Amino acid sequence: MAAVILRAALAAAVAAAGCPAAADDIAAGRAKALACAVCHGPLGVSTQLDAPHLAGQPAVYLATQLRAYRSGGRKHEVMAVVAKPLSDDDITQLAAWFSAIRIEASPPR
Repeated sequence: MAAVILRAALAAAVAAAGCPAAADDIAAGRAKALACAVCHGPLGVSTQLDAPHLAGQPAVYLATQLRAYRSGGRKHEVMAVVAKPLSDDDITQLAAWFSAIRIEASPPR
């Protein structure tokens, strides 16, 4: 039974990852991300040594991590407080915003 539930959850996550974020989710997420800018930067590029970059991360990953902070499954003193009041819609919108930001990487010269 657990294997069936796990496969269904994985299939849903893969399906969600393949769907482009709705423009209204991205716009709403941008507005909500203002509070995140203190540690993660206005465009999701961290300004703190111990805070990860969020820009360009997959929406499924971001949403999973925010839900884990919200539930207490993932521990971090600040993120526990920040994530606790987030609704599922808030999380979807924040994940849409940060995943929509495009970043470039280049090798060192």
